[in-house]
Amino acid sequence: MKAHEIMVRQVHKVKETDTLKDVVEKFIKYRISGLPVVNERNEIVGYISDGDIMRYIGQREDFVLDAFYFSAVMSMNEGEYDDRTRRLLGRNVMELSRKKVVAVSQDEDVAQIAGLLGRKRIKKVPVHRGGVLVGIISRGDVIRHSFGSYLTEES
Repeated sequence: MKAHEIMVRQVHKVKETDTLKDVVEKFIKYRISGLPVVNERNEIVGYISDGDIMRYIGQREDFVLDAFYFSAVMSMNEGEYDDRTRRLLGRNVMELSRKKVVAVSQDEDVAQIAGLLGRKRIKKVPVHRGGVLVGIISRGDVIRHSFGSYLTEES
């Protein structure tokens, strides 16, 4: 079985010029946790996930710098939680998105995709044809298509 046989063709995505407000709105509206980022030619240039946002808005650890004559405690928090959250919305999506995107060709075998999703511990992978986004495959898609026929045989 190949990627193009199980991929979802109607992909929610954002453009590289969009803000993180656009991203969060799509996360909420479509109840999703990640989006491919594309350029004007629909080529995949990044990927933004809920984890990328959590790392930005979450509490950061304080650390102590020691020197010969002084110690300084530096807080890595960029203001309070609400301030970080509010500031995030106006930022460009490319500031937080991953630029090294794990993606697969539309002709990739599903067994390879299953291994990739497990090994990289990612929830979904964009599917491309010559770098152009044509679909997306989630862990759930692989499970449904891999086991669906076996389960209906047993019924």
